[in-house]
Amino acid sequence: MQKRKVGIYEKCIKRCLDFLLSLLAIIILSPVILITALLVKIKLGGPVLFCQIRPGKNGKLFRMYKFRSMTNEMDAEGKLLPDEVRLTSFGKKLRATSLDELPELFNILKGDMSIVGPRPQLVRDMVFMTPEQNRRHEVRQGLTGLAQVKGRNSITWEEKLAYDIEYVNHISFWNDVKIILGTVKSVFAKEGISAEGMETAEDFGDYLLRMGKISKNDYDERNIEVRKMLENYMKRKY
Repeated sequence: MQKRKVGIYEKCIKRCLDFLLSLLAIIILSPVILITALLVKIKLGGPVLFCQIRPGKNGKLFRMYKFRSMTNEMDAEGKLLPDEVRLTSFGKKLRATSLDELPELFNILKGDMSIVGPRPQLVRDMVFMTPEQNRRHEVRQGLTGLAQVKGRNSITWEEKLAYDIEYVNHISFWNDVKIILGTVKSVFAKEGISAEGMETAEDFGDYLLRMGKISKNDYDERNIEVRKMLENYMKRKY
């Protein structure tokens, strides 16, 4: 596979802009962040933040921060209830306005993420991607990306990953500006928040299994791989 050409903007400018703009956004939006945190505490209880391990640049795992949008309700066996049950009307509003994403500004400040890039997917999504689809991890994952302005969760997984690769192949300042402007439009229009008939996005592996594109045995083996990756990450951190 031919090595991707990295331009001056991506190599020298993009990270500096990410740091400065995320810091500025945190300062300007601090009242909104604090009010949202307070509302989450009142409506959903603690903890206010939802932390999840996601794969970043070169597949390196990091903790991504979001405001909680679901309750912690469990069944009689102590297992979390399905997402669609735990997602409250308040949580739906958080997601519709993208306010739940605000804590990711701190991930951008730290260097885990970028303002624009492929959205960080779950580790259990990454293991089901082909080598070509995994090229989305050649760059920092983004607060928003090309797939988000092209349909977000209303497009298929194949379309979403194809848009991610298209972005990776054509990173430029003007493309980033167009994506940011397109994101603002999508947020105000509340477009593509969820797939048809689903309250939350379907995992890639679940989608492939449902569509008959992988076997149940392959599905189970890759999920075992995910558990090992997460366990190793936790061991390194603690």
